[in-house]
Amino acid sequence: MTVYEAELVVDRRELAADGVLALTLRHPLGERLPAWEPGAHIDVVLGPELERQYSLCGDPGDRDAWRIAVLREPDGRGGSAHVHEELRQGDKVRVRGPRNHFALQPAPRYRFIAGGIGITPVLPMVAAAEAAGAEWTLLYGGRTRESMAFTEELGRYGDRVTVAPQDEAGLLDLASVLDDVPGGTLVYCCGPGPLLDAVEERCPSGVLHVERFQPKEQETGENTEFEVELAQSGRTLTVAPDVSVLDAVRAAGVEVLFSCTEGTCGTCETDVLEGTPEHRDSVLTDEEREAGETMLICVSRCRGKRLVLDL
Repeated sequence: MTVYEAELVVDRRELAADGVLALTLRHPLGERLPAWEPGAHIDVVLGPELERQYSLCGDPGDRDAWRIAVLREPDGRGGSAHVHEELRQGDKVRVRGPRNHFALQPAPRYRFIAGGIGITPVLPMVAAAEAAGAEWTLLYGGRTRESMAFTEELGRYGDRVTVAPQDEAGLLDLASVLDDVPGGTLVYCCGPGPLLDAVEERCPSGVLHVERFQPKEQETGENTEFEVELAQSGRTLTVAPDVSVLDAVRAAGVEVLFSCTEGTCGTCETDVLEGTPEHRDSVLTDEEREAGETMLICVSRCRGKRLVLDL
């Protein structure tokens, strides 16, 4: 599958909240950008070995511009610092995508829950739910009111949106939105890991959809050696216990798209033709894991001795 890749211009920089910078990106020649749906993200290449994923949080109907928002993380790995301190209006930045592992599925009712910068993929979701005439509510938490982005935009929805800063209201009252959820309701949640874990404890997997910015802690088996056959070339590689499938494939000279290397972005998702993956990602649903038709080769491994991948 061909993935859109281009250098876009930073057309606008806006402070969306304390520590949150919103960027509007456009094509330098005014070309229309690929269509996207709520929940989609793009890869932003900020420099050598510096690539990050950011959710699109603008209007999907606007094909002339993409908007992202970046939280300044003092203890991060350098991506947010680069955006806040070095990326200026008029600069060009290479992007790939969009991709969507957090798509909004049709439903008569929704419960949206966002924590901090997790509001970015949820913002276009509530607009889509509103346009579709669905019943919905949003519970939005953050450290302080000043640190919570896009609250003014959300104000037009009235009491369907509950803004609950932790310094004013404490931890989010999940029971208020997750207890006694009517049938046919889907729950979408994005935010810090502890929030997602708490929501997962209250919701069955068929109802809940989450997106994680950090890998989920999970128990895994011991790393063992196995073979990977690359169906497109007929080559067979040995994946050592201390090597990922992605690294083994790249060491063999096979070009494959990848980004986060943590199992959170979905860029390296690969079709599995034979064998059973041991899933260690934070992207695939329980149903997708059970089906075993794809795997994220940056972190996942093999439950047996051999995998055949569509590479």
